[in-house]
Amino acid sequence: MRSQRSVTPSTPSTPSPAAIAQALYGLVATLVSREPRDMSLTALSTLSTLERTGSRRVTDLAAVEGVTQPSMTVLVSGLERSGLVERRADSRDKRVALVALTVVGSEYLRTRRRAGADAFGRLIEKLPPCEVDTLSAAIAALAHLHDLDEERRDPTRSKATRSPGGQR
Repeated sequence: MRSQRSVTPSTPSTPSPAAIAQALYGLVATLVSREPRDMSLTALSTLSTLERTGSRRVTDLAAVEGVTQPSMTVLVSGLERSGLVERRADSRDKRVALVALTVVGSEYLRTRRRAGADAFGRLIEKLPPCEVDTLSAAIAALAHLHDLDEERRDPTRSKATRSPGGQR
């Protein structure tokens, strides 16, 4: 005898959160995997963290990025050799070195983001106007999702440091 389960079907007009998540993840994963990359995603994420939060200790970066401190030390050394980050003395504690994004690192991130946005833009241009309107209406929700993820990744990040409307 089969048990009857109460199932709430989702209709095309109201997709489930899981369906939305799968669609977003699939699109981003596909585009990220197709774009040429000259460094790891962890290295790119570390540069973004430094841009967003300012100079950090290696141990703090390791915690935020979810890697071990020795792994982060190796990663930072490579980024430093590439000129994307630099180590600076902490003005409050001269024994501590902080990792900071360089001007070259900032420009590298801007170039990468521009390339990623261009890839999405080329796809969006192929959509009918009604679907472009739907994506436009979702911008605030997507920005909010980004902020929620940032808070999850870095609980030390204050909500007060975000600007209104999720703009960065």
